[in-house]
Amino acid sequence: MRIALGVSYNGSAYEGWQSQLSGRTVQDQLEFALGKFTAQPRVSTLCAGRTDAGVHGLMQVVHFDTDIDRAPNAWVRGTNSFLPHDISVQWAQEVPREFHCRASALTRRYAYVLLDSPVRPSIETGRVGWVFNPLALEPMQQAAQRLLGEHDFSSFRAAACQALSPIKTIERIEIAQKGAYWRFEFEANAFLHHMIRNIMGCLIYIGQGRQPVTWMDEVLAARSRDVAAPTFSPDGLYFLGPRYDPAWGLPDRTPAYDWLP
Repeated sequence: MRIALGVSYNGSAYEGWQSQLSGRTVQDQLEFALGKFTAQPRVSTLCAGRTDAGVHGLMQVVHFDTDIDRAPNAWVRGTNSFLPHDISVQWAQEVPREFHCRASALTRRYAYVLLDSPVRPSIETGRVGWVFNPLALEPMQQAAQRLLGEHDFSSFRAAACQALSPIKTIERIEIAQKGAYWRFEFEANAFLHHMIRNIMGCLIYIGQGRQPVTWMDEVLAARSRDVAAPTFSPDGLYFLGPRYDPAWGLPDRTPAYDWLP
């Protein structure tokens, strides 16, 4: 049978999602826990979207194939009993063999939480990005609108990106402020490596008045990483998870969504 899991994690202590020789990745921890729970040497998982070192996940979706029959709540409780405190399986569900956590995703969603304060973060260290110069909402919203639709996002692509094409479609960018905290939410069919963090760098330059709104057009048209702002911190970046066709019957969110500003 094929099992899908919704997994949340604080990425601060990990070298990203994807398995590495060090074993200090979220995937390594999850597969170790699944192996312990099923008494198998290793359970191989696939994920909906790989996250970088320091990036958090509110609903990473993975799937794996197994011949072990367990109730959904047993997969949740049993796997969590072998996971560290900063990784948690939120839900489990048997899915048809045709389901693929990555290929079946219609869109992927991220949020970036940013602290705008003269003083650096303390209790939220590692969980928010930080700027100490005030931001203006309207210029950032205008600049974000220029990124909507299908574009070549080479200017926002990391050198190590393995995507076959830099052409992606951004469906939604929303920016809101709550006190000293800003929340930037992105939804697209797919994202390039470091794409959101590079977009964030440019939006912050524009929000602080260091560049005009029209600069975003120039960066996008240049198709060169050299013209954009530096890659912004991973600390405040959260993978909200993929969206699937409702016919699959999978959850669309986890309780952690309510924790973010």
